[in-house]
Amino acid sequence: MNGYRSLVLTAAAGVSDETVGAALEALRMAGLPAGAPRRLGRTAVRVAFAGYLPTGLSATALVAGRPVDANIAPGATDCGLFIADMDSTMIAVECIDELADFAGVKDRVSAITERAMRGELDFEGALIERVALLRGLPEADLAACHAQRVKLNPGARRLVQTMNRRGAVTALVSGGFTYFSGRVAKEAGFQIHQANELLFENGKLTGDVARPILGRAAKHEALNRICSAHGLLPAEAIAAGDGANDLSMIEAAGIGVAYHAKPALAEAADVRLEHSDLTAILALQGIPETEWVA
Repeated sequence: MNGYRSLVLTAAAGVSDETVGAALEALRMAGLPAGAPRRLGRTAVRVAFAGYLPTGLSATALVAGRPVDANIAPGATDCGLFIADMDSTMIAVECIDELADFAGVKDRVSAITERAMRGELDFEGALIERVALLRGLPEADLAACHAQRVKLNPGARRLVQTMNRRGAVTALVSGGFTYFSGRVAKEAGFQIHQANELLFENGKLTGDVARPILGRAAKHEALNRICSAHGLLPAEAIAAGDGANDLSMIEAAGIGVAYHAKPALAEAADVRLEHSDLTAILALQGIPETEWVA
């Protein structure tokens, strides 16, 4: 049908039938004919409808303030690439802030990180400034930081491994550090990872990072490079991130997902996730829970 779309309702706590009914009624009131809801699992429901939301009516308004994410996805989606940011997206923390805690300078570093993720600071300059504050930190503290602080966000492993099993390419692209991205990629199952390289001397951080520094442009370039290498178009990719550093990648992908994101990214993304875990990205593609890797 012309203008075919799907309203995708997701929430880590579950999507109730009452919420689905309210969304169906809201679509009807907007003059948009909807099909029967398709329950993908306890946490996700898709509702196909014809047409486009009227100007001024957001998908979020269709659930009337309930703690559920409501997003519009294409009626049929087949994403050949899942590409994601690491810090505060696939994992719960900003690794550089946690390293700064070990170095006793977390307040100073976190303030810079927050401004950089909101897009208020140049990423490269902000990274150089923060890494300089870590000078002299022993490599043993990096190992302790990973073991104690770096955990996958809910749904991360299931998302990545399901995409792998479906034949997609999975890539972790971070403005953080290879010390962590390699470990996180292995834990989640990403096929590819890239990040910045911290420099060591005599087992301690030098306070500098290898050049070139990989930031916002590098993530966009990675999207294009991986697509080209695998015969894909950017429109066949789904990208996830949380900060301004992810903006170009999110805008270039076929589906750009803002996960618990800063305003600069949330406003530009196709999809916003605030109440869902990362398996919502599978629901956006219409993949039912019965096909998710356990």
